[in-house]
Amino acid sequence: MEKYIYDNSNGLWYELHGDYYLPYLAIPKEEVHTIGIWGRKHQQYLREHHPILYNDLLFSGKLYGYLADIDTQARNKLDLLVTQLAEKEGINDQLKEQEQLAWVKAMNNIRNRAEEIINKELMLAE
Repeated sequence: MEKYIYDNSNGLWYELHGDYYLPYLAIPKEEVHTIGIWGRKHQQYLREHHPILYNDLLFSGKLYGYLADIDTQARNKLDLLVTQLAEKEGINDQLKEQEQLAWVKAMNNIRNRAEEIINKELMLAE
């Protein structure tokens, strides 16, 4: 008996295990990607709310590349939002020099709002 056979009717390869042929399923190799907090949050969101999309990305070998891309976009957008909100509200180095505590408080407030915006957009992105 052959170790591997191909079934034209369903397009699958089968591997011989003992007396039985079982479907030979292998997940394609994927590049190693570093995924940050935003990518992990989006992964959790996909797992809970869009399991079909999550499994499709996982089994096609595209999940970690997709999550790394989402993470990069979110970090870039967060930096941009923090900068824009700080400019709009007049939070600058002069305030930092004069009143450090007020500057820290304002920047923390801005960062929290920017993270909230990113979080909402990230959860809706598919």
